[in-house]
Amino acid sequence: MASNAPEPAPVRPGFQTVDIVKWIATAIQLVGYGLTGLNIVPWNVFAFFAGIILWFAVGVMWKDRAIMVVHVGAFISLLIGYLNA
Repeated sequence: MASNAPEPAPVRPGFQTVDIVKWIATAIQLVGYGLTGLNIVPWNVFAFFAGIILWFAVGVMWKDRAIMVVHVGAFISLLIGYLNA
């Protein structure tokens, strides 16, 4: 006998830790872009490092290798640029 009752919507109570981390990381990255636009060096690089590390953590929490790989690449390229400046 088939039920005509609709499927219940998935329950997602409030923000989860990963949501908080990704929004903080996004805000920090935007600050980094602003500091770069204002030519505030090296604080822009420090903001980018913080954002990259937090986004890498999001990739780990989501088990998303693409996010992890792109942020490892960003970290390495930013570090090389910073050390050669």
